[in-house]
Amino acid sequence: MPASSNAERKTLILTGASRGIGHATVKRFASAGWRVITCSRQPFPENCPWEMGPEDHIQVDLADPEDTLRAIEEMRQRLKDQGSRLNALVNNAGISPKGPGGSRLGTIDTKLEDWKTVFQVNFFAPIMLARGLIEELERAKGAVVNVTSIAGSRVHPFAGAAYATSKAALAALTREMAHDFGPRGIRVNAISPGEIDTSILSPGTEKIVQEQIPMRRLGEPEEVAKAIYFLCTDQSSYVNGAELHINGGQHV
Repeated sequence: MPASSNAERKTLILTGASRGIGHATVKRFASAGWRVITCSRQPFPENCPWEMGPEDHIQVDLADPEDTLRAIEEMRQRLKDQGSRLNALVNNAGISPKGPGGSRLGTIDTKLEDWKTVFQVNFFAPIMLARGLIEELERAKGAVVNVTSIAGSRVHPFAGAAYATSKAALAALTREMAHDFGPRGIRVNAISPGEIDTSILSPGTEKIVQEQIPMRRLGEPEEVAKAIYFLCTDQSSYVNGAELHINGGQHV
């Protein structure tokens, strides 16, 4: 049910909102009456699948530190109309460059510039956003959710080395943030999705499903969104520094 007044309405800032898990997350929070400020490299689309306007979308290139800082100031300005409170920040944006024909890039063949770009988006942007919005999060006793990956815990046949190591680093960062942000009343957790049915799946994923996943199916973006919502609400009020694995039992 939507909140009865703007002052009572909770607010989420979500990066990587343009597809897949991001889309599902917007729909989950919006259906619960939250205001969702979406962030992506693309401008607000005219055929947007959720009932939001350009005033709740911020175009930002998280690979650019200066543009990220610019976007943080824009976020803070937009939050002022609700008393500068931010109930949740979800760092969902992530990139994973591929080689020719969509091939996996390992530690030997990934260019240094690609390493830097991947870490800027997948690792540095989340801490920049959380630090830049810490006052707004503290006022709301809010929550931060970092989206890691199953690739961060062991070598994945499709996810590249830069992506995997950045997600492993993000998992470690989540623990450090939980320790540092906790005294301010801000909980920081992570979700680690496995094989989720989105447009970025690689050919051959069906073999992983049959050989490694006991549930014998892909996860749905909506199932990930439900976990994110749980970690951003009072249902998880004493959960801090955790990484929730959403993978159907893969690697058990």
